[in-house]
Parts: sequence; C-alpha cells; structure tokens
Amino acid sequence: MIEIQAVSKRYGKGPAVLETIDLYVSKEEFVTLIGPSGCGKSTVLKLISGLTAPSGGTLRVDGMTAANARGIVSYIFQDATLLPWRTIRQNVGLGLELEGASKKRRSERTDALLELVGLRQVADAYPRELSGGMKMRASIARAMATNPRLLLMDEPFAALDEQTRMTMGDELLRIWAATGKTVVFVTHSLTEAVYLADEVIVMSARPGRIVDQLTIPLPRPRTYEMLSGDTFGTLRDRIWRHIRKSA
Repeated sequence: MIEIQAVSKRYGKGPAVLETIDLYVSKEEFVTLIGPSGCGKSTVLKLISGLTAPSGGTLRVDGMTAANARGIVSYIFQDATLLPWRTIRQNVGLGLELEGASKKRRSERTDALLELVGLRQVADAYPRELSGGMKMRASIARAMATNPRLLLMDEPFAALDEQTRMTMGDELLRIWAATGKTVVFVTHSLTEAVYLADEVIVMSARPGRIVDQLTIPLPRPRTYEMLSGDTFGTLRDRIWRHIRKSA
C-alpha cells in the first residue's frame, strides 16, 4: 500500500526534518509510528497524504503518487474536528455530501457506519452533547464514509483519559478487523504502539530516521491481559531503549 524510498524532508533552507526514510506498509496492515517529540512522525503522515511533498526520494501510495492518491486516503487528527452546528449523522455524512452522493446513498452509508462505531443512538445529537470518546468514534466514522483504502491517524486518542483511551484502542481494532483498511497510526504511548500494531516503526530524534521496525507476534484478537506477559515487556523495553538513546 505504501512505498517510501530514501525520502527526506526540509522546509525551505531550514534543517532536515526527515532524513533517508525507507518504509513499506502492506495492504490491510496496522502500523504504528513512535519516537521522541518533534522527530517527524506527523510529517510522515503529511507526506503520505499528499499535504506536503518530499524534498528527496520517492513515495507511492497504492502505486500512485501521494497527490494522485488523495481520493483513497482519509486523515484523522488528534482533535475530532466535528462541525458543531451539524448533528453527528450530518458530520459523518459530510464527505459523501461533498462528493455529491445521493441522499439515499448518504443515508444508507451513514447509518451503517453509525452502527459500526456504536453511535446509532446519538445520531441526531450535536458534538457538544457527546463525550470525548464518542466524538472520536464519530470522527473515525466520518473518515471512513468515502470508503478510503488507507487511514492515517495522528495521535487520535492523545486527549482522552486512560480508561477511554484503552476502550477506544479496542474499538479501533474491532473496526479495523471489520473493514480491512490499512492504518498508519502515530502515537507517543509505548503501550498503545505495541498493543495496536502488526508492525511498530521507531523513529529517532530530528532529523527523523527509522531506527527499528518490530513485528508484533501477539495473536489477534488482542486483550489487555497480554500486556502482563514477557513478550509485551520485551517489545516495550526495546522501543524505550531507542527513544531514550535519541532523546
């Protein structure tokens, strides 16, 4: 799904943000990116989404340039960014509305997604009436409405309390398993990085480089009881050593 070869990024004449990044993500894979603050994790997502162009190297998304692949990519930010004057149903259907989809198709697709993320009962509520976790579920549903092949998620659970964050992790894995999307997920949480992913990509401090890539052998479906096992502890410690070394 994603092929990044020797990609670098700098803004103007400033110092490099990313340097010689090589990354390959398979279709339907769940990949997490982790590293010190400011290492360029979000920049990697912006490059994949076509929001910014690399300064060097090549990048392909499903065989296309990032700019040409925008129609198959959805980007989910740390904040739910729901429109406060629209109901949850109207927010979820926004992308379809902008595409000019018929009212019937918008209604069917929106209802199916609200069911998938567990928000059918609050479909006609406004964002101010929902909890942080429910708002993020609505944001995920909105991102999926146009049926993208790739979801880019930039610390979407960072503002949530620990209990809600854990619940949302399980919800995201359930949605991912049901839809077969490819996911690239940025996080600062070592636990979240390991728990969610098929592969964890560890980045160094700026200029960002990939210093490790871990295949996570934990079986699916995941349970939080797995976090007490030796395998999880070993993986988490390995990631932490890299981050401490480059901090």
